[in-house]
Amino acid sequence: MTDAFVAIEGDRIIEARARSPGTTRGELVFTTAYTGYEESLTDPSYEEQLLTFSYPLIGNYGVREERFESDRVHPRGVLAREMTEDVASWLDGEDVPAVDHLDTRDIVTEIRDEGAMRAGIAAGPDATREDALEQLDQCEHMSDHTEIGAQVSVDGPTVHNEAGDGPRVALVDCGAKGSIIDSLVERDATVHALPYDTSVSDIEAVDPDLLFISNGPGDPENFERAGEVVDSLVGEVPLAGICLGQQVVANALGGRTEKMEFGHRGVNQPVRDLRSGRVVMTTQNHGYTVADPGDTLHVTQVNVNDDTPEGLDNDDLDIITRQYHPEANPGPHDSLSFFDDVVAMAED
Repeated sequence: MTDAFVAIEGDRIIEARARSPGTTRGELVFTTAYTGYEESLTDPSYEEQLLTFSYPLIGNYGVREERFESDRVHPRGVLAREMTEDVASWLDGEDVPAVDHLDTRDIVTEIRDEGAMRAGIAAGPDATREDALEQLDQCEHMSDHTEIGAQVSVDGPTVHNEAGDGPRVALVDCGAKGSIIDSLVERDATVHALPYDTSVSDIEAVDPDLLFISNGPGDPENFERAGEVVDSLVGEVPLAGICLGQQVVANALGGRTEKMEFGHRGVNQPVRDLRSGRVVMTTQNHGYTVADPGDTLHVTQVNVNDDTPEGLDNDDLDIITRQYHPEANPGPHDSLSFFDDVVAMAED
């Protein structure tokens, strides 16, 4: 049954089956993850995007809230070859349009060939091709979402593990996954989560042992306040960052970022450490990368597939950043030691 339409740049229209009705638009991306759909769907880094699952069946082990990375679904729409009733009902309850019974292999191939594209979805008994095209016409490019941080960040300061005996962490929340905070708390850190546009004085009021810039959606150049914090406090407080956080740190310290063609999204991205030569498998979700680290930061890890920077360090200034997600929810646990290194750096 065709009661949904997906319009992709170039006015290509794909017919599908509606699983959660509605109209929506966003940047069309894909993930190669074969498990962890609950974590992916609640990852704030997917804000303003339409998420295509390359794995053919989504929902085969149900939906459990304890796996969520945030308090809501973040992609604006979801595409799958087939999704179970559990997932469809969940997305319907979240008012997130979803479609299946379409060739996701073809969509993934097109994204790899053409890059991430703008798209529109119209799903439901009254959906038309024109509705999907209208959504496409209204879709903005990802870099044009200049205030995307406000959509995913905490509204005000929040403290986790206030009685912890470990280091005090000032975490600039640009769309942080819950498991990043959990990974720090598990190491007895006290985490002060602060809004994405927090000021230097707000950071100083925490008197942190570590400044941490989180992951998040969109173009790192739109997170100017976070960059100002990094620029002001580098060398005074140990500094760490994950995903968008690495990009923000690089931009603040004289580097340059750029948009990738289709990004890295999945749980099977190989990363090589240039010091040890060891390769680990990592979880990733990003559409921008560090094109030039500048003179302050040193590339210590690279992606095996395309040589993009996956780790930036400066031992003298106590800086450690990673492009991938060491908290590994979902994904392999090869890189969990990152949090041990960060906490040790803060304690020293």
